[in-house]
Amino acid sequence: MEAKHAVEKSIELIHNSKIAYLGSIDNKDYPNIKAMLNLKNEGLRKIWFSTNTSSKRVSLIKNNSKACIYYADTENFMGLMLTGTIEVCQDEESRQKVWFDGAERYYSEGINDPDYSVLCFTAERGNFYHKQSNVDFDIKL
Repeated sequence: MEAKHAVEKSIELIHNSKIAYLGSIDNKDYPNIKAMLNLKNEGLRKIWFSTNTSSKRVSLIKNNSKACIYYADTENFMGLMLTGTIEVCQDEESRQKVWFDGAERYYSEGINDPDYSVLCFTAERGNFYHKQSNVDFDIKL
């Protein structure tokens, strides 16, 4: 499979995924994985999630911005891993970008809840797997 086709299939996989698995590094340099709601993306380059400001994930990211995201279609044995960096955002624009109806159940004070943070992941590289084909590719700016 050529890289262009892998990128197209990767974007399709992201759009069809309800869950993304976010990997970050703890203070002892071990990976930590967490299932996250797949909220918003701009192609493969930028991906946003929301989480509680008080969460362990936020403190890990503030300590080490290296991260990865994994998407899986288990029925079709398809997967995508993106590697890059992630940052914690609390500005109005970022909060608006991923807010959704029903998010109040996680953030009782609404969109301005101090315990509401947005995570913005910027991908640098991708690896797409499907039908015994494994393709590495760079993410273009």
